[in-house]
Amino acid sequence: MEYLLDHYKNPRNYGSLQNPDITHEEGNPSCGDVIRIDLKITDNKVQKVKFTGKGCAISQAAASILTDMIVDKDVDYIKEINKDDMLSALGVTLSPVRYKCGLLALKVLRSGVHGIKNWPGEEE
Repeated sequence: MEYLLDHYKNPRNYGSLQNPDITHEEGNPSCGDVIRIDLKITDNKVQKVKFTGKGCAISQAAASILTDMIVDKDVDYIKEINKDDMLSALGVTLSPVRYKCGLLALKVLRSGVHGIKNWPGEEE
């Protein structure tokens, strides 16, 4: 839990990029969380990533953790990150009610990178 709280209180990669190659924003209407992710891609690798958003500690910390995971990574690697990878990276077990909070950043990233809106098992 300390890891998650550290990312919430001291978010990594917070802010916006000027002229991002990829940008996408989505929210979770059931709780009001919103995340935007901007990516600068060079030679199919993430050179810079920034996020902005508002919402609960879980959604904002998850965005910070996810952006740390993808800096200097190949876009193909990013396309393969799945919900189990994301939930594992959070370092805590989430209740089913909080899954959407923990997975919102991943949904935003995947939607921006290659248009996947949902993935198997992402039901309410």
